Amino acid sequence: MATQEEKRNTLIGGAVLLALVAGLVATHIHSAQEKTRGYPLLAHFDKAEGVSVGTEVYLAGVAVGKVTHQALNDNFQAVLTLQLDDDVKLPKDSNATIQTESLLGAKFIALQPGGDEKNLQAGDEIAYTQSSLSLADLLDMIISQAEAAHGIKAEGGAVQ
Repeated sequence: MATQEEKRNTLIGGAVLLALVAGLVATHIHSAQEKTRGYPLLAHFDKAEGVSVGTEVYLAGVAVGKVTHQALNDNFQAVLTLQLDDDVKLPKDSNATIQTESLLGAKFIALQPGGDEKNLQAGDEIAYTQSSLSLADLLDMIISQAEAAHGIKAEGGAVQ
């Protein structure tokens, strides 16, 4: 027969287990609600290096959404689903650009509103996008511009 102390320990263990399960359920419900807030827009990019699910979406420097899904289409483009806040209404001719916070910083999606009178609706595609530049691409561009400015050939380094 169980002693009084064993019964008490069993009750405490059961209460702790019940509290853990309740916390997990509450967290799951909260995260499910977070995912369903707002409305989705699609954006196609040739390169989406450094962007993943959870990447922030900004409009005028204010966080207005997140990337909720990424996939490849038949043309090998990155297709990103951007979940935007309900109160953010973007004109149909808006654009999305992948930008970097700093030279070696994290990537984010920057939205630039257009001037169209009609707004994008849930599930619409942002037609104008600009892919990310990698650090290597940026350095190549700087080197080639410097070489062109100084009349240096890229292949042999000889001055023309």
